[in-house]
Amino acid sequence: MTVFIFLGSLLGAMALGIPIAYALLASGVALMWHLGLFDAQILAQNFINGADSFPLLAVPFFMLAGEIMNAGGLSQRIVNFALALVGHVKGGLGYVVILAACLLSALSGSAVADAAALTALLLPMMIKAGHKKEVSGGLIAASGVIGPIIPPSIGFVIFGVAANVSITKLFIAGIVPGIMIGVGLALTWWWVGRKETLALPQRRTRAEVWAAARDSVWALMLPVFILVGLRMGVFTPTEAAVVAAVYALFVATVIYRELSLKALYRIFVTAARTTAVVMFLVAAAMVSAWLITVANLPAQMVDLLRPLLGNQTLLLIAIMVLVMLVGTAMDMTPTILIMTPVLMPLIKAAGIDPVYFGVLFIINNSIGLVTPPVGTILNVVAGVGRMKMDEVTRGVLPFMAAQFAVMFVMVLFPQTVLAPLRWFY
Repeated sequence: MTVFIFLGSLLGAMALGIPIAYALLASGVALMWHLGLFDAQILAQNFINGADSFPLLAVPFFMLAGEIMNAGGLSQRIVNFALALVGHVKGGLGYVVILAACLLSALSGSAVADAAALTALLLPMMIKAGHKKEVSGGLIAASGVIGPIIPPSIGFVIFGVAANVSITKLFIAGIVPGIMIGVGLALTWWWVGRKETLALPQRRTRAEVWAAARDSVWALMLPVFILVGLRMGVFTPTEAAVVAAVYALFVATVIYRELSLKALYRIFVTAARTTAVVMFLVAAAMVSAWLITVANLPAQMVDLLRPLLGNQTLLLIAIMVLVMLVGTAMDMTPTILIMTPVLMPLIKAAGIDPVYFGVLFIINNSIGLVTPPVGTILNVVAGVGRMKMDEVTRGVLPFMAAQFAVMFVMVLFPQTVLAPLRWFY
């Protein structure tokens, strides 16, 4: 009955068109009434405490870093470098999208910011080169999924806080899976475009490739600084977000000199608005998370799935399918915040490495960003690229299938995720 009250009030509020943050608060209030615990002070206290977290300070700074990189020329130079490397091969612009997405992911950690930048910079070039508009938009949308996987990652920060798991270890464990998803997208792009007969652009000379690399070196050094700093213990993931924002600001204003004070004000306002949305979601979800714990829902879930606890692979497959279904109707951040306190007791009871599960969980939620009908990235690509939503949806389907296939390979072979941790620790 408790589960029905929680899910019924949450889904009912969402069906009425209430924003997800307010729907979470409504489900929390419904649970409090059901448990006989309603107290406005408890509600307010848990709401405030939900956002009162030092690790969550990484979210606004990573968002700010992403905005600065897009406006300050760092993203453009990354794309130019990718064009110089692989732009001349058959389907080269598609590989440029994937390579640029991997590089941008190591800078901002925001799927939406990366997808917007790639759409604005590369979609017109792909259409002009003769690639189908819907397939090009689908590839760019799918490539944006890499953003929350390769460190730094806002998704890992939120999950680490909600699950009490090392954010640094999550960052390190996300490197190889992010690259694997990039390889999966590249193979799918090759398969989709194998029959295309388009004129190939001229191969860049070594001097031109070197010039593009030299021009982008300041942007490419940022992920190196972050990973080395985290590994050496120079700063925490939260401090790494500050380093990323300050470094991007320095490069954009002093080195590249493409960011004016007027534009900087707009960037700060945009980042602040986006952060406010995320933090309000986090605060609202923490109210529900506290009540989920009080109502003992995690123990009920453990009892429900107890037959699968003896087989980690079957349990993970069942959880991944569940998250896939949830991802079709809910955005990434609320899914993480709602499901993490319910699923973590299961993971611990089954003896599954929480870092390993965290990476799989974030990958699944990231793919949910391109899963219709609610996919956030689909809306971003459609809006920035001036495309119809159904066009982007049709184009993304083969790439989304490849991403799910790679994710389930990781479920079957845990070492694909855990190996980097042994290299660093």
